[in-house]
Amino acid sequence: MQHIDEARLETDLAYRFEYLATFMNFTAADIAVIHASAPLLAPLVPSLVDAVYAKLQQQDATWRHFVPRQFGYDGALPQSVDTLSMDDPQIQFRKEHLGRYLAALVTRPYDGKMVQYLDMVGKIHTNKAGSKELQIPLVQMNALMGFVADAFIATIIGLKLDRTTEVAALRAFSKLLWLQNDLIVRHYAAAAEELAAV
Repeated sequence: MQHIDEARLETDLAYRFEYLATFMNFTAADIAVIHASAPLLAPLVPSLVDAVYAKLQQQDATWRHFVPRQFGYDGALPQSVDTLSMDDPQIQFRKEHLGRYLAALVTRPYDGKMVQYLDMVGKIHTNKAGSKELQIPLVQMNALMGFVADAFIATIIGLKLDRTTEVAALRAFSKLLWLQNDLIVRHYAAAAEELAAV
């Protein structure tokens, strides 16, 4: 039986990621499958991004988070959630970020820098990084991740790969998105603990 330092899981990002990856059996073979999918998925990224934002626009609970100034965006702001359109410059800015994120998932090496990047993806959706005015509720982040996971599944199935490659890709992306989800949720758990301590 392997000893796991549970306190260290909360303080050491690399240790946490390695533990989760080992537990889920997210291996070099999974990473190779993810990287091999890049040429097939890259042309589909714009339509995937469009699908995500079309879904976000369907509810005020998700769309309202694009009214305040987004981190790194210096342009004009929308007046309200009711006037915020898909053509708004801030939405275009966010869509570009999502496109780069999806490209990073299939092209970057899964080293310490990538783990930090995935962790920042979680943190930046809270007021602990990025814009102090933004705190995306966890329920909305979970809804988004579930939608993205399903979109990846549908996209991979739509590639009409041979069965062995398709199964390997589905399993690899499933593990990856669970890893990403943990690196989102952990920042909400930390914020809740800080609030409880006050």
